[in-house]
Amino acid sequence: MRLCAWYLYGEKHRGYALNPVANFHLQNGSVLWRINWMGDSSPRGLGASCGLMVNYRYFLEETASNSALYLGSKQVRASQQVLALVNQFQQNSKL
Repeated sequence: MRLCAWYLYGEKHRGYALNPVANFHLQNGSVLWRINWMGDSSPRGLGASCGLMVNYRYFLEETASNSALYLGSKQVRASQQVLALVNQFQQNSKL
C-alpha cells in the first residue's frame, strides 16, 4: 500500500501523475482520498493492481482550486491516509 501511495502521489511524468487514471482525476480537481487493500479481488483486479483499489474524492467547492493547483503547480491534494502511507514509504525506501 505504501508503494501504491508513492506511485500515485510521487511518481511523475513531466511533473504530473504518472498513472493516467490518477492524472485524469487530479486534473479534474479531485483529492487522492483512499487506498483500499483488496478492494478489487477479481482475477482482473488481482492481476492489474494486486487487488488494490483507489478512491478519488471530489469536494465540489474545491474542485476548481484543486485543479488549478495541480495544473499550475503540479501539487497533488491527498488525504491524511494517503500522505501517511507516502511518508512511511519515503522513510523506508532506498530510492
